[in-house]
Amino acid sequence: MAFMAVLESDLRALSAEARRRYPAVKDAAEHAILKLRSLSGPSEIAHNEDIVRIFLMACDARSVKLSVIGLSCLQKLISHDAVAPSALKDILSTLKDHSEMADDGVQLKTLQTILLIFQSHLHPDNEDNMAQALGICLRLLENSRSSDSVRNTAAATFRQAVALIFNNVVHAESLPAGKYGSQASRVNSVTNDVTRSINQSLETRNIAVQPCMRESLSKTGKLGLLLLEDLTALAAGGSAIWLRVHSLQRIFALDILEFVLSHYVATFQTLLCYEQVLRHQICSLLMTSLRTNIELEGESGEPTFRRLVLRSVAHVIRLYSAFLVTESEVFLNMLVKVTRLDLPLWHQILVLEVLRGFCVEVRTLRLLFKNFDMDANNTNVVENIVKALARVVSTIQLVPESSEESLAAVAGMFNSKAKGVEWSMDNDSSNAAVVVASEAHAITLAVEGLLGVVFAVATLTDEAVDVGELESPKNDRDTPSKCTGETAVLCISLVNSTWLTILDALSLILTRSQGEAVIIEILKGYQAFTQACGVLHVIEPLNSFLASLCKFTINIPTDGEKRSVLLSPGSKKSETSADQRDNVVLTPKNVQALRTLFNVAHRLHNVLGASWVLVLETLAALDRAIHSPHASTQEVSASVSRLTRETSGQYSDFNILSSLNSQLFESSALMHVSAVKSLLSALRQLSSQCISGYPSGMGQTLNQQIGSVAFCVESITSVLLNNLHRVHHIWDDAVGHLLELSENSNQQLRNLALDALDQSICAVIGCDQFQSTKPSELVLSSTEVCNSDVTDRPFECAALSPLIILYTSSQSLDVRAGALKILLHVLERHADKLQFCWSDILDILRSVADESERDLIPLGFQNIRVIMNDALSTIPVQCIDVCIEVTGAYGAQKTDLNISLTAIGLLWTATDFIAKGLFRRNYEETTNKNENDATSEVDKISRHTDGFGASENEQIVSFNNSFHDSMHSSKGLDRNKLLFSVFSILLKLGSDERPEVRNSAIRTLFQTLGSHGQKISESTWEYCLWTYVFPLLECVSRLAATSSSDEWQGKELGVRRGKTVHMLIHHSRNTAQKQWDETLVLVLGGITRLLRSFFPFLQSLNNFSAGWEILLRFNEDSILNGSKEVAVAAISCLQTVVSSHCSKGNLALPYIKSILDVYELVLERSPDCSTNSAVKVKQEILHGLGDLYVQARSFFNTDMYLKLLFTVHLAVKSSMIHNDADSEIGILPPFQRTILEILPLLRPSDHLSAVWSALLQELLCCLLGSEVSIQQKKDEESATGLNSGRAGASIGNAEITKENWNKTSIDVPEGSASTAMMVVETLGLSSSEANPYETTICSSNHLFMEKLIPVIIELFLEAPSTEKCSIFPEIIKGLGRCMNTRRDSPKGSLWRLAVEGFNRILTVELMEADNNTKLDPHIYRHARARLWKEVADVYDIFLVGSCGRALSSDGNAESLKADEMIEMTVLNVLTDMLLKGKIDAPVEILHRLVSTLDRCASRTGSLPIESLELMPSHCSRFSLSCLQMMFSFCSFSFEDDWPSARSTISSVSIDILIRRCEVILKQFLSDENDLGKHALPAVRTNETICVLQELARMIIHSDTASVLNLPAHLKVTVEKSVRHGCHSHLLVLFPSFCELVVSRESRIRELVQVLLRLVAEELGLHKSTDADS
Repeated sequence: MAFMAVLESDLRALSAEARRRYPAVKDAAEHAILKLRSLSGPSEIAHNEDIVRIFLMACDARSVKLSVIGLSCLQKLISHDAVAPSALKDILSTLKDHSEMADDGVQLKTLQTILLIFQSHLHPDNEDNMAQALGICLRLLENSRSSDSVRNTAAATFRQAVALIFNNVVHAESLPAGKYGSQASRVNSVTNDVTRSINQSLETRNIAVQPCMRESLSKTGKLGLLLLEDLTALAAGGSAIWLRVHSLQRIFALDILEFVLSHYVATFQTLLCYEQVLRHQICSLLMTSLRTNIELEGESGEPTFRRLVLRSVAHVIRLYSAFLVTESEVFLNMLVKVTRLDLPLWHQILVLEVLRGFCVEVRTLRLLFKNFDMDANNTNVVENIVKALARVVSTIQLVPESSEESLAAVAGMFNSKAKGVEWSMDNDSSNAAVVVASEAHAITLAVEGLLGVVFAVATLTDEAVDVGELESPKNDRDTPSKCTGETAVLCISLVNSTWLTILDALSLILTRSQGEAVIIEILKGYQAFTQACGVLHVIEPLNSFLASLCKFTINIPTDGEKRSVLLSPGSKKSETSADQRDNVVLTPKNVQALRTLFNVAHRLHNVLGASWVLVLETLAALDRAIHSPHASTQEVSASVSRLTRETSGQYSDFNILSSLNSQLFESSALMHVSAVKSLLSALRQLSSQCISGYPSGMGQTLNQQIGSVAFCVESITSVLLNNLHRVHHIWDDAVGHLLELSENSNQQLRNLALDALDQSICAVIGCDQFQSTKPSELVLSSTEVCNSDVTDRPFECAALSPLIILYTSSQSLDVRAGALKILLHVLERHADKLQFCWSDILDILRSVADESERDLIPLGFQNIRVIMNDALSTIPVQCIDVCIEVTGAYGAQKTDLNISLTAIGLLWTATDFIAKGLFRRNYEETTNKNENDATSEVDKISRHTDGFGASENEQIVSFNNSFHDSMHSSKGLDRNKLLFSVFSILLKLGSDERPEVRNSAIRTLFQTLGSHGQKISESTWEYCLWTYVFPLLECVSRLAATSSSDEWQGKELGVRRGKTVHMLIHHSRNTAQKQWDETLVLVLGGITRLLRSFFPFLQSLNNFSAGWEILLRFNEDSILNGSKEVAVAAISCLQTVVSSHCSKGNLALPYIKSILDVYELVLERSPDCSTNSAVKVKQEILHGLGDLYVQARSFFNTDMYLKLLFTVHLAVKSSMIHNDADSEIGILPPFQRTILEILPLLRPSDHLSAVWSALLQELLCCLLGSEVSIQQKKDEESATGLNSGRAGASIGNAEITKENWNKTSIDVPEGSASTAMMVVETLGLSSSEANPYETTICSSNHLFMEKLIPVIIELFLEAPSTEKCSIFPEIIKGLGRCMNTRRDSPKGSLWRLAVEGFNRILTVELMEADNNTKLDPHIYRHARARLWKEVADVYDIFLVGSCGRALSSDGNAESLKADEMIEMTVLNVLTDMLLKGKIDAPVEILHRLVSTLDRCASRTGSLPIESLELMPSHCSRFSLSCLQMMFSFCSFSFEDDWPSARSTISSVSIDILIRRCEVILKQFLSDENDLGKHALPAVRTNETICVLQELARMIIHSDTASVLNLPAHLKVTVEKSVRHGCHSHLLVLFPSFCELVVSRESRIRELVQVLLRLVAEELGLHKSTDADS
């Protein structure tokens, strides 16, 4: 309804505009509005003429405004189909009238309305209406008064009307609706144009075939025919009868005619009337217009008209030549003729554009060539066109002075097109510039036309391949088939007729031009044409284009040029050298040409054949340039350093070209076999030419020769590597030339050949095709391996035969070395793929070892190492033994020591491989036995060895399964034999004169046995022991004994100051004997490892006891007579056996005893500890003793333990004979440190508790060993050497021998308590002997004794109670002797440690009541009595003799304070733990101890007054402390208990204390009287004050008071007292108190007063005194 509203609005506007001047129009408009309201839509309006009439009425008013409104409304009605067809005539009449109005707006509205009529259902369908409508447009177009906008609109309207008319014709005549006249843009490149033309040809393929003509026309067709005839007449300059137009611009008419020809092809092909008009009228018009032999006037001479004519001609030829053959031939000849005429350049350019269009359109070119060139009756128009285009291109050579400008312009045009920009000339350009540009434009069109032909040929060739007329060069057929297809024949003919012309023209442009875009386009053409020639198998054009292309790749001076420079008399040497270089600068043209060459070679590799040589020569030159330091790209100057070029981005061109070069030969895998052979033949030919073409010794020329040969060799290798799937076809062709090069006299060429052979052989052996030819069964007989015929050895021998030839036939050492390197690489990578050539390989390697050539030995050995490490599991079983022998040969060679050592390691690898098979075989034998069968040998070893535990058994099944997958079968392989072979080689190498070799062989032998001993059988073990192990021990021992001890001189290094300078050799290796000792150590170490791992199993072998005896005798001799290293190794052997098997119970008692006997014998016979080596040996022996006892303590009995103690006794005795230098400077000798380390380990086990006393007594002997004297006895040894006489020793006056020790254990039952006592007596240290004060201790052993005391204390505290009781007195006595050393050595630590130990054992042990002792009570009491006597002796001697005295010291206050603290600690232990404790000491012992304290306390008072001032302060403090402790014994506190022991000690002490107090008080009075008015010494005064104070504080128990020496009446008084505590002791001292009341000391008098009051209180006098007062 929007349309109705708009229309009503327009009517209102019309009414308003006509209100004043046109009332009739106003009334009609209002009436129409009312009428419009009654209508519902456009269809009803169409049936009602009133609405249309009102608008026509408005237009008839001839008013501009009303006309515009009326025309606008008519347009809306027409657009909405609201106008009936019957009104068309009136409307056209109105429009005709309005076209004559002078207003532009009205005229434009008129044209718009006409166009709407043509586009709507009102389209004229009769001649009058059609002619009237078109006439209106043409009149406005030709009206001179029309504005430009009106004329342009009229032209556009007419063009659209024509298109609509012919569209209706196509529709009415049921013709194809496609339009085919699209014109290629000049912006596109030739390649794009050809590609687009291919697509168009697919759409218009049916156009080439003329359809059936129809004579009859429809009404619409007739209208179109009338219009076509009038247009033709107007284009010819005549008048249009039907359109009633007398004249029209020919250009416009021709343009419309060209439009019709190009867009409505089917109309002319189908409708005969139209075809007649085209043939007779249009073609005549075009021929007349195309003539150039008459003077052109008017429009016909204008470029626009000529362009339209040529375009129309082009359309006729392109679209209608199939049925207009004659006309097309005429047109083509005329066009070609124009190119030869001297016409304006613009005219030639127009013609060239048309010809270019023909060339770039594949369909057109094919049609023309087929209809004309291939028809003998017609002219060769395509050939003529190509020649014409080539002639235009050749004009460059006619004017040399302007050719460069033209070429630059051509390059600019191509560059613009490449960027998608249409080239145009500047308006202000000069005439010269216009001429150059025009010439360049013409040349550009010609070049594009030629390229169009080239690409058309390529396109047609591809089409022939697609339809099957030709075979693709990539197919699998080796021989091409004959070309018989229509398209293929056409392509061949087209190539043969045009290739030479095209090649000349394109090569000219390519030679002269430097523009990138034009070069790229031409090279694309080269590539396309060359490829097409290859597909078509036209050889001459192919080779010609290929040769031309190669010329543009690399510019290298020819040989003649170089020789001319060399032979020039004026050339200098430097200039000659510079000219000889490959100063190659690759321009972009060269780079693009090379890329094109690569593309061609990739595409045509199957058809190049002999042409490969030309390609390869170019590629060889490129390769030299790439690797030349003087080559560069054009953008990088040659003067720039190579490093700079390599790092620049432009140098990437070389990388790209190198990659393309490689890809070319990689693509040989896709070539036919014959093509590959052709390529290899060409490479071989080129290489041979390079070798023979240059005389030797020409410097840089020789480098070029080698570079070319290197390229050929690399290419041959690349081809070979990329054709492994069919290598057997080309192997001989490739390898033959490499073998020839390997014999060349030039070293570089030989190296190239060897490297190529290396890559080739490794690649061939490693390829999958080679692997697939191997048989699956590897176990072959020796004849099969060595004498298989060729059919059984398909390619392996052929692949490896070059190596055998090189090594056996070449006399050059480097070639033989190269052959070995190649063999090494083959073995490293692909040894598992070899089968038949192992014998030859091993023969070569054996010969290398036998020849001992220094340069070849390392290479040969590397090969055998790879075999032994990686290939044993894959080689035939018969070759394994040979591998082992060859490896042994390398181990025995003397050329290279490192190789010998590594070869020995390879033998170990072989044993690993062999042992796997042994384990598998033994496992299979075990699994095949029933459960009730006897235990297998492997189970025996597994049960008795340590190295293979449960984890090994858990892995048996998995190991067995994996081993079944191995390529070797145990069938036919004697692994024991292989194992013995390895051991024999190692045994032989074990006596080699080179220490490194024999040591390595010995290590390997024993490591092998140790690693795989569990896997070999019992019989094999026996054979190994008696054939290899013990003979090796005997051999090495013999060689060591007979070796020289002369010092060696190192390698001579030179001469200095007239003296020869030798390399220094370490002192441990500077004699043959020392190095043989090192070997002997290794033998002992290996035997040790075997015993550690397999001793339990070895015990079960026959005659092992004999071998054990041999080993023991050897160890004894080594320890006694060998070097330190050998002795230590022998001891280590015994220690290892003990530590490894004793704890597990695997070492039988006889073996333990034999080891103990060895230690004892060695210590008896060993030299004194005077050298470091002897000390080290004895240290190891002691460690062995300790370890033996720790590990085998459960096996020890009393006899063995006493023997152990005797052995230790010998060691201690030996250590104390000599005063070590270390002990003199305060360092404990190493041997004594070792003794101290093992002594704690000798604590007896539970079943040997009876020997605790013997152990402790032995330790006391060590502690008090200063009086030990040694008496050596040398007896003859018995047959076994175990019962020989022992050296005697005496301690004191008692002699200790082995018999004494044994008698102790034999005569006394084990476990009895008296055993220890008898041992003690045997040792001669009975407590009944010797006064303790007579014993002295050697100061030289103080360090040892200091370390020994803590050991004794700890062991004593761990001893059982019964054993402690018996040895306790001796311990106390020994500690006492050490404590007494304070007087002789107050600065020493011995007495301090002894005091600490003494206090500790008294604190821990003495106070423990041993009521549950198992000893006899009599023995126990006797022991305790001895103990208390020793304790009292120690306190008596130490306190009285050493404490509280002014001993010599360093005067250090801290040291004095520490010593004083020790003294106080001794006093505290004595008082608090002993005298105040609950002890079982007799009263006389208590009295003695208290007396000892009293003697210490009396030390101050006993001194004369003159000496008191000299007495140190700590001495007086010690005396006062002793006095105070005596007071503490007697003091009683009501809070304390008062046990009987306390009462006893108080009763014993009170009398001694009172006497001491009386002495002190009397001494004070005496001294005071003697001095008179002089003051007493402070010591004396302080002592008296202390006594008075303590007396005042002390309260004694009633029991203590009862023993006081009081008068009877006072005792009665005391006894009647009800108090437990009293001061009765003051009554005894009352007389002394009375004398002190007159003392001059006020403090004394005050204290006496206090004491007197206490006495009064004690007598009960205090209270009565108070009452009296």
